Amino acid sequence: MTKVKTYNKVLKKLSVDCEKCCGLCCVALYFSKSDGFPTDKAAGKPCINLMSDFCCCIHSKLIECKMKGCLAYDCFGAGQMVTQSIYHGSDWKSKSEISGQMFKVFLIVWQLHQMLWYLVEASSLVFDSGIKNDIDALIIENENITKLSPDEILNFDIDKYKSKVNNILRIVSKLISNPNSTRSSDKKTVDFIGKNLKKQNLDGRDLSMTLLIAANLEGCSLNGTNLLGADLRDANIKNTDLSKSIFLTQGQINSAIGNKNTILPSYLSLPISWN
Repeated sequence: MTKVKTYNKVLKKLSVDCEKCCGLCCVALYFSKSDGFPTDKAAGKPCINLMSDFCCCIHSKLIECKMKGCLAYDCFGAGQMVTQSIYHGSDWKSKSEISGQMFKVFLIVWQLHQMLWYLVEASSLVFDSGIKNDIDALIIENENITKLSPDEILNFDIDKYKSKVNNILRIVSKLISNPNSTRSSDKKTVDFIGKNLKKQNLDGRDLSMTLLIAANLEGCSLNGTNLLGADLRDANIKNTDLSKSIFLTQGQINSAIGNKNTILPSYLSLPISWN
């Protein structure tokens, strides 16, 4: 699937650039064993592996150290947006008085950037001018929010905005789903944990928000398959072509198990951990 050229600049800013961030994900987020971390960590507490220059001292050994949560995480560029644009290069360590606010702003911008990622992809999937205009308006609104001051961002009604985004994504998902993949009267299956789906034809299936943890998807046909929010932790996607799957993120890929024969959409990268 080819992304819309109009939004190339938008996509670029959604790519992670840790060198321009002050380690926000390593501090602001809550770590838990259930999410792939060896120990729990409270939100607002720096990770023990975060160094004074905001680099990770075990970044090259994340697999050995069982830091699956770090490998799977993707801030969608929220880290550098908050550090460089919203706080103009300031960091939570040298200005401890703003640290709490900065962490809250980061969590909001992270959500906004994730929604922005899905909106850009949704725009490339539909041809209806009315729906496209609605998506464009939401993208513009999203970008304008991140231009606000920290206080304004914190006071913004993100739940209302999220509701509008979810509604448009539901409409797009319904339009592009394969009506022959499931009968309308069938209840959607959301639990595929550990299921062996090897080489099955899942073209056009709506697998959004499904649990595919440790599922075997090796060799499956996934053309037009909707994977929005699907949990792919430890899912086997070796020798699988996902190049035409939709609403797929780098974080989902990072959490799965693939190999050099796994084919991804052009805008995603093979994780170093697969080597």
